[in-house]
Amino acid sequence: MALKRQKNNIVNLALMVVNADEKAGVSIDQTILNGKSAQVAVRLINGGRKSAVTKLDRAAIVDLQAALTEILATEGDF
Repeated sequence: MALKRQKNNIVNLALMVVNADEKAGVSIDQTILNGKSAQVAVRLINGGRKSAVTKLDRAAIVDLQAALTEILATEGDF
């Protein structure tokens, strides 16, 4: 019988993107396990309420990045 030790380095990041009054926005949570992204979840914030968590894969995050880049390429007040 051998002793096997497993050490996991888990880092949880929580990023909040909110408007000026901090009553509406988006919460992005990332779990990093042993230096690799294990999960990314997004939820909407509206007042004191938060929506259900939506888990995104890498392809969805890349598409989100492209969509935001396209939106920001257009001048104007949102």
